[in-house]
This record gives sequence, C-alpha cells and structure tokens, in this order.
Amino acid sequence: MELYMPYLIWGGLFVLTVVLEIVSQQLISVWFAAGSFAAFLVLCFHGSIALQVTVFIAVSVVLLLLTRPIVRKLLSYHIKDTNTQEIGRIATVIQPIDTLKGTGRVRLDGVDWIAVSKEGLSIPENASVRIDAVEGTKLFVSLIPESASEPAASTERSY
Repeated sequence: MELYMPYLIWGGLFVLTVVLEIVSQQLISVWFAAGSFAAFLVLCFHGSIALQVTVFIAVSVVLLLLTRPIVRKLLSYHIKDTNTQEIGRIATVIQPIDTLKGTGRVRLDGVDWIAVSKEGLSIPENASVRIDAVEGTKLFVSLIPESASEPAASTERSY
C-alpha cells in the first residue's frame, strides 16, 4: 500500500482540482490540476518526492502567471457603458443642485437624472448645465454661463 500512496496523492489531487474547477467554473484550480498531473508524470518516471513537489509548484505557478490574464480577458464579458454618449450634452436643472443638502435633478431628453455639481457649487432651478461625467444613474455637471447656454442648447437632441 505504501508503494501506491504517492500515486493516490497526486491522482487524488488531480481529480479534486478538476472537480473543483468544474463545480466553480471560475478558473481557480485548473492550473493546480495541470501541476498535479505533471507531478504524477514525474512520479511515473520514478522522480524523487522533492522533484515531484518542485514540478507541481513550478508548473502551477508558471501556468497561472502566463495564462490567467489571457483567459480572463477572453472570458470577460465586455460591459459597455451606455451612458457615455451623454457626456458634453446640455441638460436643464429641474431641482436645485445643492451638494450640502444632497439634492439635484436635471432633465435630458425628457428623462430625469440625479445630478451633482462637479465643482461642488449650488446650481439653481432652470439653469443650463453641461454633463461632464456619468456614474451609473448620476450625472456630474457644471454650470454653463447664460451667454453660452443659448447656442449650446441647440446641441440637445430631440426625438
């Protein structure tokens, strides 16, 4: 039985890591499965225990470092931020923007958005603001001086 113990250890580790990978599907243990398989092959060719452990660690770490970034990039779902087209557009303040009170809403193309002043300034109702950034459902805006708001208002889309 002692003769077969190393085979059982490396084989069992291989099976365990493969099962964990199948269950989790998160690319957590696939590299350790490859490392345990490589150590199992070293054992089959009568390599020492130190060599088996070294091969296991080396193969696991090298594969992890070389392939994980590539695999994650290939498997990542390309999430596209759909609100970036709003940047640079002009909106109208429908609720005064006050950073201290945490209030502020703007209307853009008939849709109401939460708004925050980029500079931290209070912006009155009916003022025109330029959208500088979008974070989720929150617009970061800056006040447009009245002289500049008239020509800029023509850039607003109408549907």
